[in-house]
Amino acid sequence: MTQAEIKLCSLLLQEHFGEIVEKIGVHLIRTGSQPLRVIAHDTGTSLDQVKKALCVLIQHNLVIYQVHKRGVVEYEAQCSRVLRMLRYPRYIYTAKTLYSDTGELIVEELLLNGKMTMSAVVKKVADRLTETMEDGKTMDYAEVSNTFVRLADTHFVQRCPWVPATENSDPGPLQPAPILVISEKDMYLVPKLSLIGKGKRRRSSDEDAAGEPKAKRPKHNTDNKEPIPDDGIYWQANLDRFHQHFRDQAIVSAVANRMDQIFRSLPVGYNISKQVLDQYLTLLADDPLEFVGKSGDSGGGMYVINLHKALGSLATATLESVVQERFGSRCARIFRLVLQKKHLEQKQVEDFAMIPAKEAKDMLYKMLSGNFISLQEIPKTPDHAPSRTFYLYTVNILSAARMLLHRCYKSIANLIERRQFETKENKRLLEKSQRVEAIIASMQATGAEDAQLQEIEEMITVPERQQLETLKRNVNKLDASEIQVDETIFLLESYIESTMKRQ
Repeated sequence: MTQAEIKLCSLLLQEHFGEIVEKIGVHLIRTGSQPLRVIAHDTGTSLDQVKKALCVLIQHNLVIYQVHKRGVVEYEAQCSRVLRMLRYPRYIYTAKTLYSDTGELIVEELLLNGKMTMSAVVKKVADRLTETMEDGKTMDYAEVSNTFVRLADTHFVQRCPWVPATENSDPGPLQPAPILVISEKDMYLVPKLSLIGKGKRRRSSDEDAAGEPKAKRPKHNTDNKEPIPDDGIYWQANLDRFHQHFRDQAIVSAVANRMDQIFRSLPVGYNISKQVLDQYLTLLADDPLEFVGKSGDSGGGMYVINLHKALGSLATATLESVVQERFGSRCARIFRLVLQKKHLEQKQVEDFAMIPAKEAKDMLYKMLSGNFISLQEIPKTPDHAPSRTFYLYTVNILSAARMLLHRCYKSIANLIERRQFETKENKRLLEKSQRVEAIIASMQATGAEDAQLQEIEEMITVPERQQLETLKRNVNKLDASEIQVDETIFLLESYIESTMKRQ
């Protein structure tokens, strides 16, 4: 775990859950697994606060626990899962793209709450959608439920592990912590629920849905609560499935960019003849990138996606882009040349790239100091004498990808800190703007005249409005930059993970 990753985890935990949860989470990331009392002692935090912080972290799958033989429960942070909080906007946008606004809100609720029952998600989403509809229109629970089922069928949401029910009447000795289990066949099994109803709009605290004053509202017996139909069956967002979708879309986009004219000429609906399809498949299989491979010739052959080569090509293209942006097009030419030739001496680089010796040497040194290329020594004699040693420049894609990934983590941490600084510097103005907006919304609800609303709006001066616009523009740029850097992080992480699995 690098310092850049720990710092980024700290910023994310503090931004989402506050200082106490951030302190406990970062402590576990730094120290590894620890029992409850040791955590409280080392962090100087009360047991009650540590318990609450751990509950939050476990609820959001950021901490796991394990019972050891002596009955001691130890808690361990999941740093990689903490870093996934960067990708929450992308998960939500993907759900919106695939399953419209309903799917977006379902995934958003699951990410915000960590784990929820299906019935709770459906009711909450139906209420939120009803709030956005015109007066008189409501969202049916059944419609939201159908979208939830589609998300489960496509594995974008999954069940959480649960405590298995004991068959015997004697449960045995009490365990220090529950052991959660789940079988693969049950992970996407949706309970049969008959959710009948519609979303409700929020009412003011003084009136209920019927418009009666709070004082006249009849008291209800709280003991007669209906049992929750799916009590104990909790769901969570399946981040691995989202990552699979991102990976597939990245590969499709790369192929489309490389063979743009081909894809533009395809008929609508891909209703093409076998002869034309064979031509397209052959073209893809013969492409130097080798995204698509062919094995055998019987029955027309078997075509497969070479995921590792595809991810390697995407990671290499990312590295090339960074080299070009950072060092210029001539350095990018040398970088691509070394990639293509595998190993080159300095003289060979000068000749192949057609760049003067002094400039080529300077460019190679810049990329070498930036860890984008590496220098391999091949001695002719055991004494490693410089005069009898070959010095070959090469590109280690895995090493360069790890280096760039580390820099991406530092970049996002800097972006978050800058956004927090911008917001803190304009805190007073933001609070004033929020108060004015609240007053205007309240007056609009009571039917205030335009002149009155105009008078309230003028409480914020023209310079203040310009300052707010500048702040909004800057924050939007920082947010967009975070998303773009995270896309690079995803490609690099996918390539590194794929490479490590093959080793």
